[in-house]
Amino acid sequence: MISLTINGTRHELDVEGEMPLLWVLRDELGLTGTKYSCGIGRCGACTVLVDGEAKRACTIVLEDVADSEVTTIEGLAPAGTWTAVQEAWIAEQVPQCGYCQPGLIVAATRLLAANPRPSDAEIDAAIDNICRCGTYDRVRRAIHRAAEMQAASAPPAVPAPAAPASEGAPQ
Repeated sequence: MISLTINGTRHELDVEGEMPLLWVLRDELGLTGTKYSCGIGRCGACTVLVDGEAKRACTIVLEDVADSEVTTIEGLAPAGTWTAVQEAWIAEQVPQCGYCQPGLIVAATRLLAANPRPSDAEIDAAIDNICRCGTYDRVRRAIHRAAEMQAASAPPAVPAPAAPASEGAPQ
């Protein structure tokens, strides 16, 4: 038995430890949002978050993520509301065929968690997923839009409390 948490739900899986995480997600748990494409970790269609880090599910075997927390495209917005990244994706009309989009959205979500205001160069360096439709300009615009949306919805910064006046200091 191998244990891991997927989208907030703990699973005890009776499968071989060498089984790729992608097949566990798709075939064992029915989470088909994570896509199979190249099978060698290059394209990024299978990108998921493992303990908050973007990973390619087709190249990770289950025993390597035992006791980890995995988030798939289905787990990004479990309450049924879209995240800022998903809303920006639609607003910027990123998808064409849509096949690679779950992996791109997961990768963009991770990027914005690590860098809330990335430049185009930082986006290009962080998002190495392959989109056969070539919507990379739209992806960049969507990431910038999502960053703006997240910044606008962030709670205002609370100023640090003033340092107490030292004794004998003029008031």
